[in-house]
Amino acid sequence: MPAARPLPQTGSIFLDARGADRALRVSWHQESDLVVLSLWRDNVCTGSFRLAVDEVPALIDLLRTGLVRSYEQARDRLEAVDPTGSAGAASA
Repeated sequence: MPAARPLPQTGSIFLDARGADRALRVSWHQESDLVVLSLWRDNVCTGSFRLAVDEVPALIDLLRTGLVRSYEQARDRLEAVDPTGSAGAASA
C-alpha cells in the first residue's frame, strides 16, 4: 500500500472525536483553486471532497454560525443554573 502523501504547505489534520484512528485532512491547492477535505482511517484515505476556493467563505460562515449558537446555548444553560452569574465569578 502506498504511503500517504505529505500535506501541502497550507494544510492541517483534525482528529475525530471518536478516536485517533480517524482524521480529517484539509489541504489548500492554490494551483487548482481547491481546498481538499479528506477523511482518513488508520492512515488510509477513505473519501475526499474538493471544495472550490470561492465556496470556502460560505463554509467558514456556516462553521462560525454553529460555533456562535453553541456558545449562546452554553451561556443560556449556565444562566438557567445560576441566574446571578456568580458561578463564573472569582471568589474574593
